[in-house]
Amino acid sequence: MNDMSSKQDKSRTALVLGATGGIGGEVARQLEAAGWQVRALSRGELPAGEQAGDITWLRGDAMNPGDVMAAAQGCGVIVHAVNPPGYRRWGELVLPMLDNTIAAARAHGATIVLPGTVYNYGPDAFPSLREDSPQHPQTAKGAIRVQLEQRLKDATRDSGRTGCRVIIVRAGDFFGPKAGNSWFSQGLVQPGAPVRSVKLPGKPGVGHQWAYLPDVARTMVALLARRDALPAFATFHMNGQWDTDGRQLAEAICRVVARHGGPQPSIKSFPWWAVTLASPFVETLRELRRMRYLWNTPVRMDNTSLVAVLGAEPHTPLDIAMEETLQGLGCLGAHGGDSNQGGVRRGMQVKLSL
Repeated sequence: MNDMSSKQDKSRTALVLGATGGIGGEVARQLEAAGWQVRALSRGELPAGEQAGDITWLRGDAMNPGDVMAAAQGCGVIVHAVNPPGYRRWGELVLPMLDNTIAAARAHGATIVLPGTVYNYGPDAFPSLREDSPQHPQTAKGAIRVQLEQRLKDATRDSGRTGCRVIIVRAGDFFGPKAGNSWFSQGLVQPGAPVRSVKLPGKPGVGHQWAYLPDVARTMVALLARRDALPAFATFHMNGQWDTDGRQLAEAICRVVARHGGPQPSIKSFPWWAVTLASPFVETLRELRRMRYLWNTPVRMDNTSLVAVLGAEPHTPLDIAMEETLQGLGCLGAHGGDSNQGGVRRGMQVKLSL
């Protein structure tokens, strides 16, 4: 572990909360690759060797304000990518964790980076979402997301104490080689196994907004390089991978599988009926059922503001992104789960974390 007291370039030192998860881990890797000094807070066993990379791993809990404050010392950026698993205890944990991040950012003069979602929005804002579209969510989780962003906005306006700066990047549903729990890896395909079928959650012909996780992370790193020129509270939408009819990702999966010599997967409808039957007994499934409206109508994100700042949005061609994703999930080749890239194995306990 690096000496926390050693002098580092604060503007190029970042603390990542949630680095063991999909988006947090990808942002940490992209920052490190771009030459940043990266710290990561973890409650569990700390990674070692190749798994740890050049990231400084610290033991601590995002729910503990002292842990976050100490880890953020000397950091110019805090990436807040930590969430409770599934939908459990969102009302208890999400806002207190954010308050700890805000307190540390104020104390150390850091910029907060938050991965955003579309769950803040309701049907009155559809079908094209801009950064200033009205936020009238239809779910409890969406309402918490609105509160979370409002607290960040208030923190940038607070003149009574040291204010902080905030960058929010909203994107569609994640997929990627190390995306962790997501609609893609828990709904469309089975991690750790060859692809035999692809399950589509949306209505036939309805477009859907996806985001390739490495592109999201690259976007955040590019915005951080320009953060001094951004407003104190800056929000951006990514166009990501727009699936025009709800089948394009599935067809890309089929093309990649065929190139690797696999049999043609079938394309089926996602079994919403099973979610409906089980939802009275499982909190996660109840919330998923409430969010089904996002699969029944096209919801597309307008990236005009992002392009105005960056010149272009980082974008990996769909088939390349899909091949890297399936390889990372251990879904290519005769044995599927033999891949070491994704760290996902057959038989794991899965929980959607959307």
